[in-house]
Amino acid sequence: MTLSQPMTSPEPLSPPRTTWRHYLELTKPRLSLMSVITAMVGYLAAVPNWEWQRTLLVVLGTALCAAGVAAINQWMEADTDAKMKRTAGRPLPIGAVQPGSAFVLGWGLCIAGLAVLFKLVNGMSAFLALATIVAYLAIYTPAKRWSKWSTELGAISGALPPMIGWAAAGRSNPELGWALFFILYTWQMPHFFALAWTYRHDYAAAGMPMLSVVDPSGVKVARRSVIWSALLLVAGISPTLLGYCSWYYFAFALLLGLWILVRSFLFLNPATREAEARKLFRTSLAYLPLLLGLLVADRFLFKL
Repeated sequence: MTLSQPMTSPEPLSPPRTTWRHYLELTKPRLSLMSVITAMVGYLAAVPNWEWQRTLLVVLGTALCAAGVAAINQWMEADTDAKMKRTAGRPLPIGAVQPGSAFVLGWGLCIAGLAVLFKLVNGMSAFLALATIVAYLAIYTPAKRWSKWSTELGAISGALPPMIGWAAAGRSNPELGWALFFILYTWQMPHFFALAWTYRHDYAAAGMPMLSVVDPSGVKVARRSVIWSALLLVAGISPTLLGYCSWYYFAFALLLGLWILVRSFLFLNPATREAEARKLFRTSLAYLPLLLGLLVADRFLFKL
């Protein structure tokens, strides 16, 4: 550049062309699928007589609510998502979807899902779906900005979907509904504590006071993972203790509980904490579908 040439600032990057994939990404398909699966576990475990039409309605209503919540959550967290490497490529931070569009899509999906559950399933399933939406958006999402207890608060909304399915089945076994809630609530602790430790620098960059951020040693995160994994072991075997599942289920659930508990103990070691956090996270991903699959299989094999 010569002295006669003026200094120019780089051209700002234009947002990518919006496609249907960006709107699909707004709904967090994998997370929404987990809500649907856990709701179906609650339904299949409690329903006295299986009906495929009602099953599809429960799936549809839960899926619409879960997708809508995910879109509104991204609308609420667009600023913090832009500061974290893990989320900076989401549709709102990169400008692929406008905030207003995400807002309208999210609430439209939530309202549609609640309408399906209320009109075509039953009122209690719709009420629990609404409670899930409120807990996620009004409690968990804001709490991530100001509280180190956000994981414990957010686990409430994550534990409600199986109760939606249980309510859709007619609420015939309240102990089972609460057992499923307890399983999902306690499972989220080691799962998200391991994730929070792995991405602690991202959360710090976004200004989120997660426990993994306010305790950089990782001691508290690891200890809580152990405590909650022990409670998860109890939660996992509780359906048998309540007289709902067989002792075959109890044996497998106990082994799964010991597996994740051992992984949590290994997370305590500061020398290998980074690697053990990832292993604990992967173990938690395997644990939940195995346990819930066993619970449903046990019902159909030994209780029908």
